[in-house]
Amino acid sequence: MNIESMARKAKEAALAIGMAKTASKNKALEEIAISIQKNSNKLINENRKDVTEAKKSNLNSALLKRLVLDNGKIKEIISMVRGIIELEDPVGKTTEEMELDKGLNLRKITVPIGVIGAIFESRPDAVVQIACLCIKSGNAVILKPGSEAMNTSRELVEIIKKSLEKEKLPADAVQLIETREGVKEMLKMHDHIGLLIPRGSGSFVKYIQENTKIPVLGHAEGICHVYVDKDADMKKAVEICYDAKCQYPAVCNAMETLLVHKDIAKKFLPLIARKFKEASVELRGDRETKKIVKNINDASEKDWKTEYNDLILSIKIVNDLDEAIGHINEYGSKHTDAIITENTETANIFMASVDSSSVLHNCSTRFADGFRYGKGAEVGISTSKIHGRGPLGMEGLVIYKYLLKGSGQIVRDYAEGKKHFTHRRIK
Repeated sequence: MNIESMARKAKEAALAIGMAKTASKNKALEEIAISIQKNSNKLINENRKDVTEAKKSNLNSALLKRLVLDNGKIKEIISMVRGIIELEDPVGKTTEEMELDKGLNLRKITVPIGVIGAIFESRPDAVVQIACLCIKSGNAVILKPGSEAMNTSRELVEIIKKSLEKEKLPADAVQLIETREGVKEMLKMHDHIGLLIPRGSGSFVKYIQENTKIPVLGHAEGICHVYVDKDADMKKAVEICYDAKCQYPAVCNAMETLLVHKDIAKKFLPLIARKFKEASVELRGDRETKKIVKNINDASEKDWKTEYNDLILSIKIVNDLDEAIGHINEYGSKHTDAIITENTETANIFMASVDSSSVLHNCSTRFADGFRYGKGAEVGISTSKIHGRGPLGMEGLVIYKYLLKGSGQIVRDYAEGKKHFTHRRIK
C-alpha cells in the first residue's frame, strides 16, 4: 500500500474510531493486552531477530538496551495498556459552556485530532503506548518506529489490528510505515494527517519541521540538569543525582549535566563522584570541578549542549542560583531540570525562572514521564509552547470544537440593537 492510500484509509478510520463508545475502545484495548500475553513467545522471537541484526550493525549500547523485549518488558506493556483502560475517556468533554442569549447556548467540547503521524526511536513498547493512547482518544495513527525494531513492531501492529477488528473497530486506525522513504511521503500528507509527533535527535526533529506543512509537536534532545544548591541536604542530593543519571541513562529524562553551588562543591562532589565511578560513569568537569575531583576529563562547550543517553556526565561548579538558572536556560533543551535544596524561597525562584516543560524540586528528573505523571503512558514529551507541553498523554491528542444551539436567532437583530447578548457563563 502506498503512503497516500494509507493516509486516506487512516482518515476514514479516524472518523469511525472518533465516534466509538468508550466501552468499545476499552474492550479493544483489553483484547490487545490479552493478545500480547498470548503471543509473548512469538514477540520475543521476533525481537531476537531485531537485536541480532542491531548487534551486527554496531548499534550503540543505549539504543540496544531500549530495543530489547523480554518477559519483564511485556508485563510492563500489558500493565500500561490496562492503565490506559482505567483512564477517563478524553473525548466529548464539555470544557466551557455559555449562554450567548436566552435560547442561544454555546459549548466547547473535546474532540480527537484525527490522524496522528508518530515517528519514534527503536523501542517496541513505544509502538503499543502510542497506538493505545490514540485508540482511547479516538484517533487513527500511522506509526514509523526505528528500523532496528521493525520485526517486533510489525508483529505488535498485527496484534493491535486484529484486536480492533475483533471489537468491530477499523483496523486501518493503526498502520505501520517501514521505510525512510515512507516518512518522506508522509510529510506530504497534510490533507490527511492532523499532527506529527517526531521523537529523536534535534537535527531529526528540525528536519521534520522544515519539510512538512503538517503541525509538528515534539522534543529534540533531553539535555536535563540537576542543580545542587548550597542549602541542599547532602544525603538527599547524592541519592537523587545518582538516580537521575544511573537509574536508566538511555532515556531523554536522564540527567546530562550536574550543576553544583561553589559553597557545597568540596563536600558534595567527592561523595557523588565516588558513587558515579562505582557505576562506571565517565565524568567530565569544568576547571573548578577538576580541582576537586581528580583524574576526570575536561568538559567542553560541546558537552553542555550534548545529550549523552549513556553513562557520561558533565559537571560544572556555579557561583550562585542565578548562574545555575542562566546556564540551564542557555544550554538546556527545555525538557526537564531539577533543583535540590532545603530553601523553599530558592526552590520557588528556580522553578519560576527555569524555562522547561518540567521543573522539579528535590526529586529525580526521571519522574518526568507520562506514566509517572498519571497519564497511563505518553506519546512523547513536548518542549514546544503550543497545544501541549511536557509528557503528553491523551490530553495532547484531543483538540476542541464549538457547538452552538439556537432557537431561530439571526445576527441582524443583534447588529441593529433589537436584541442583546447576555454572555452568561454556565460552566
